[in-house]
Amino acid sequence: MIAPADKAVLRLAVGLGLAVLVAYGAALPLPYVVCLMAVLVLVKPGPPLPLARGAVIAAVLAALVSVGVLMVPLLENYALAGVLLTGVILYVLFFAGIRTGNPLTMVLVVAFTMIPVAGVAEQALVTAIAVTLGAGVAVGSLVGGVSHAFFPDPPRPAASKAAPAVDRETASWVALRGMLVVLPAFVLALTDPSSYLATIMKSAQLGQQAGSTDTRKAGVELVGSTLAAAGIALVVWVGLSLWANLWMLVLWMTGAALWIGARLYRVVPTAFPPAFWNNALVTTIILVGPAIEDSANGTAVLQASAVRVGLFVGVSLYAWAMVWALERWRAARRQSLFFDHG
Repeated sequence: MIAPADKAVLRLAVGLGLAVLVAYGAALPLPYVVCLMAVLVLVKPGPPLPLARGAVIAAVLAALVSVGVLMVPLLENYALAGVLLTGVILYVLFFAGIRTGNPLTMVLVVAFTMIPVAGVAEQALVTAIAVTLGAGVAVGSLVGGVSHAFFPDPPRPAASKAAPAVDRETASWVALRGMLVVLPAFVLALTDPSSYLATIMKSAQLGQQAGSTDTRKAGVELVGSTLAAAGIALVVWVGLSLWANLWMLVLWMTGAALWIGARLYRVVPTAFPPAFWNNALVTTIILVGPAIEDSANGTAVLQASAVRVGLFVGVSLYAWAMVWALERWRAARRQSLFFDHG
């Protein structure tokens, strides 16, 4: 009998391996983004995402694409108003995700931030990213169903709908933290979309992670997970360089998912929380994918990857500083209100 945690690890590894095979084997646009979207679906707790529901989410992403395209003229002609409106929408997305407990909030954040940036750079890129995001959710639903078929969980009794675990005030603060983490990366990507597209995905992950950690642990979780991902990505790249083909890529990414998943699902106990390893897996994909594209384009892979890691660490340090500053402000505000009422 396989333990539920072991099944979760195997589902994650098999699912990511199949996603890599489909994305890179079919030569989909931005295949690493497809794999990233698939992982976000795979790590979602609970039963696999049904194909019908995946189609609904793809339709929601299509609606976000339309909104994102409408944001392009605003960002080009009234940049400040466009950035402020983007901040408001990010806040709403984070707030709704926290209150509803939706594990796919990051998918919506990535979709809404990437589309306007792509539209500012080149309209043709919008279509490519829209197809990539939709394909990623579809592939995630498909490989999730396949991996659950191989390693199913026993049926569970239907649980009654629980009340939101986070109150409105806390959700407001957490959403503010997430928005302030993502927005600077969004503004940076507007200056050079081709160079900072991966940074948006990293900041979206950090924005969600920053909402679930406290100030004391923020540095280790945000920065440490980024450095851990850099080490894992280096191992994957060295292994891939021994024999560069699709099957080796599938093998090494499956191995990375097994190693990280064992720690994510507590099969191998560690001092780090699951969010640490979730962020490490996402960042590993964001590092390995662009490195493969750099190699195909003749770019110096190690140099470009070092710059990318440095940028990710900088974004993580900023997220840490933002968590610390907002928590200090919140504590001072509570103290002031306490004395005022007293």
